[in-house]
Amino acid sequence: MPKTAWQIEKDMRDNAVPVDRRLEASQWTKEEMEFPHGDGLVRWHWNSTVPGSYAPDAFILGMVQDWANQGYDVSAAEALLPEGLALEAVGNLPDLKVVTARVMKALREAPKIEGHPYHSYEHPVGWQAVRAAMPASQDSPAASGWREDFAERILQGWLGQLAGGSYGTAIEGYTGAQITRVYGEIKGYVTAPETTNDDVVYELVLLDVFEKFGRGFSSDALADEWVRQLPFGVSAEGVALRNLGLGIYPPESGSYLNPYCDWIGAQMRGMVCGMLAPANPLEAAHLAHVDAVVSHARNGIYGEIYAAVLPALAFVIDDPRALLLEAARYIPARSEYAAKLNFCFDVLKNESEPAAAWARLEPHFERYNWIHAYPNLAADVFALWYGCGDFTTSMSLLAKAGLDVDCNGGLVGNVLGILKPVPPAWADPIGDLLETYIPGKERLSIRTLAQQTARLAQS
Repeated sequence: MPKTAWQIEKDMRDNAVPVDRRLEASQWTKEEMEFPHGDGLVRWHWNSTVPGSYAPDAFILGMVQDWANQGYDVSAAEALLPEGLALEAVGNLPDLKVVTARVMKALREAPKIEGHPYHSYEHPVGWQAVRAAMPASQDSPAASGWREDFAERILQGWLGQLAGGSYGTAIEGYTGAQITRVYGEIKGYVTAPETTNDDVVYELVLLDVFEKFGRGFSSDALADEWVRQLPFGVSAEGVALRNLGLGIYPPESGSYLNPYCDWIGAQMRGMVCGMLAPANPLEAAHLAHVDAVVSHARNGIYGEIYAAVLPALAFVIDDPRALLLEAARYIPARSEYAAKLNFCFDVLKNESEPAAAWARLEPHFERYNWIHAYPNLAADVFALWYGCGDFTTSMSLLAKAGLDVDCNGGLVGNVLGILKPVPPAWADPIGDLLETYIPGKERLSIRTLAQQTARLAQS
């Protein structure tokens, strides 16, 4: 029986041995790096490498995989995958373009599987409906007001996020077992850290829109700024930019023909919303919703809400476990995202040892792509739960989980930085420099970025 998309993708990931970044510079630092386009983009979707870690990837597999996760019969698309992979391997681009188009057609026409678990959940879209579905909607505490220590904690949040992201950039895209095989027990950066990646740029754009329009900025205004500033997007963000270019604006830009809409792209950028609403989780959730609908739908949106509420609450809750549980009350209760969170909590509450917990979590999420929100959600709560507020321990646990380690390191590092200052061993190597690929924002001061965030948070 032919393998399904998730089985092919899992085999690729399980067998991928990490490139030792202690011996090889990342592609983010290489002058010849360019964003894929044209015919090259077609081939890139079948065979690519992650810029920071060189992990192998095939976004076409993830596309089919996630459509299946969302309860569609993708057998027609899956039947084309072996042919496409073979054509890419020999460089037959003309025929590969045809197969790619046929895969897209098969996905667009894929029938809904009646009775599939995904369709049994409730996924409200608009903000008022999302808010009404949150357990915390009726009793969310009022914002406690600005405190003098918030500005420094925002700085530490940015430092923690960028340190965690830089750490994860070198090892993302691999399984925890394979990371351990190459690096052993990781207790610090595996190579000189670099802050360039494709995660933080969306937060910088949001800050620009907030600066221009104030706290009540719209998703449309944010979408305009995406089109203006972002040269390229991956997975859900790439689809969103395509949709925006066709005049399809939020929330449809995040949902229309977007199989990646439940992936991590919104979850990886919610932290800025939490820092813009310190001690105000409901406002953080609202800002995250305004942002997420540009590129995601349903559970992808809820992923950003969770990633925003965690840092917002970290300003007033100092216990990581209590923080994780309280933030979950801001997720629509009958959504699949909430169900996955509850599964994680059930495991964590009943396992005293991290290794035993991950041995139960990892197989539960094996059908999801390594960039999907769910397995990375599991990694985040796993690291924060057993890390007990210690930065190094938490980062080491993220390496044991593998997956999208730079996104997870960014979220976990941000929360831990807000809770208490980032240790010098993690903060000092990145200094005060954030580097990006946005024209005009190639080199930024982290301290200045934090000052802007704090100023806007008080507006």
